[in-house]
Amino acid sequence: MIRVKDIITIPAFPALTLGFIVFFSGAFLTRRIKFLKNYNIPEPVSGGFLAALVTWVVYAYLDKEIIFDLSVRDELLVIFFATIGLNARIADLISGGRLLAVMLALTIGFMLLQNIVALLGVTVFGLPTGTSVLLGTASLIGGHGTAIAWGPTIEEQTGFSAAAEIGISAATLGLIFAALLGGPIAKFLIDRNNLTSDRSEEHTIGLPFEDDRPQEDTVDHVNLMGAMLAAHLAVILGYISHLWITEMGIKLPLFVPCLLVGIVLSNTVPYIFPSISWPARTRALAVVSDYSLSVFLAMSLMSLKLWTLAGLGGPLLVVLVCQVLTAAIFIILIVYWAMGRDYTAAVLCAGFAGFALGATPTAIANMSSVTKRYGPAPLAFIILPLVSAFFVDIANAFIIKFFVGL
Repeated sequence: MIRVKDIITIPAFPALTLGFIVFFSGAFLTRRIKFLKNYNIPEPVSGGFLAALVTWVVYAYLDKEIIFDLSVRDELLVIFFATIGLNARIADLISGGRLLAVMLALTIGFMLLQNIVALLGVTVFGLPTGTSVLLGTASLIGGHGTAIAWGPTIEEQTGFSAAAEIGISAATLGLIFAALLGGPIAKFLIDRNNLTSDRSEEHTIGLPFEDDRPQEDTVDHVNLMGAMLAAHLAVILGYISHLWITEMGIKLPLFVPCLLVGIVLSNTVPYIFPSISWPARTRALAVVSDYSLSVFLAMSLMSLKLWTLAGLGGPLLVVLVCQVLTAAIFIILIVYWAMGRDYTAAVLCAGFAGFALGATPTAIANMSSVTKRYGPAPLAFIILPLVSAFFVDIANAFIIKFFVGL
């Protein structure tokens, strides 16, 4: 007989407060454990995993399941992508157009490869071929949301009763690998090839651990509130745009129009109203970006249900390990070379590992952790979100349908 766990629900505001605590716990660990800092493991990741382990212990030994209200977390994601858009320059987008196209082509190619690896794996272990996407792009690049959405459909088509559980377990383990793989890959590429950042660039996100340069662009309550106001304006206009887009029958995540509105605002308002002190690429906006992303990721990881990994049997775990190895080889041998073999390419490799196995926020956190140590790479923070948060969802829907049809 299965014993039903008692549920402890943490409301939104205490959950947000715990997100702060988890982040600072991770920051403490990163500064005390050289491995975490040397291999660019983001602070929210180390703190979030520690918190997730605590909730697992409570679940396993006290028979209580802790559930967090993550509504505030989702708002932080929207604000974060608005700040990414506010930091974008049209000139950078034009100059990075080729890299954007290359990254998109690499991503689609890798998505096909990821599902082929999964298909071979489930075939070897005698599972229904329709379940392959749950060990491929539906759970890895797609994340928990896509896995949950496709689980019942695949279960109905294949008759495989554990489809939904496998998808959630694969997405959980993929997110863990995504957060741990990107930083070490970037360190390997940067150290091996003696890559350096253009220090004249601004830190649009990922303020460095130590920065002894004199800072003319200081942060005070006025420019911090100005940065927050600009981000909120982008979010409000993004909400309105999202309503229009939805009415036209186009389904996009809310943060995508917020990002695009941010780009439009930063490339029009300063020219139309030159007397306004616009916060694009300021340290104040970088603080808002770091805050939003760090707390979002901390809350995401502390809410992981690690006990769901028990649903992964040995064969399925083997397939996922193969996926991780495939991603690492693809990134080092193909992505780095195709993206230009420079510092920006190495930072993008960290991000590629993040969303190829996890999610876009994990990708950004990986890149942010790298730039904190090695220096800014602003173009990477524009290219990757446009690919991973916009084009990938559209391509993934068609790719999943194709492989499920097999």
